[in-house]
Amino acid sequence: MQPVSETAWWFEELRVPLLRYVRSFGLRPQDGEEVLQDVYVALFEHLRGGKPQDNLRGWLYRVAHNLGLRRRREGAALVDIEGLAPKADPAPNPEQRAAGLQRNARLRAVFKALPEQDRRCLTLRAEGMRYREIARVVGISLGGVAQSLSRSLEKLARVEEL
Repeated sequence: MQPVSETAWWFEELRVPLLRYVRSFGLRPQDGEEVLQDVYVALFEHLRGGKPQDNLRGWLYRVAHNLGLRRRREGAALVDIEGLAPKADPAPNPEQRAAGLQRNARLRAVFKALPEQDRRCLTLRAEGMRYREIARVVGISLGGVAQSLSRSLEKLARVEEL
């Protein structure tokens, strides 16, 4: 595959999940889009340079991770993570909807209170990444990923008990 067509394929395949991951850093939508553009320029250069192509998905997430952190450090305006939450389904009755909104608010609060590394690991796992890929992207050990996810899921499960 040529670098342009392969880059386009990866762009179509991972655009939404990568953008969601970069936005989990608290970046505004336009800043997230700019980071994504930089990620795909890096991919084009990587492919054009004939560099290794094993695990390009993990490589893309790692580049997005690094560029997202750099963008945030450079002072990109941050948004409240709650703005990323999906809206409740209007089909349930008002009582069910109120209970669902309260549950979602508790889940968002717990997620927001998680350490940054735990939020990133959880977000990447939700995108379907394997523990080994998450470890490479976030830059921690495989055991660190397992502990992070276990801790996070335990805290989120407590919301269900309420």
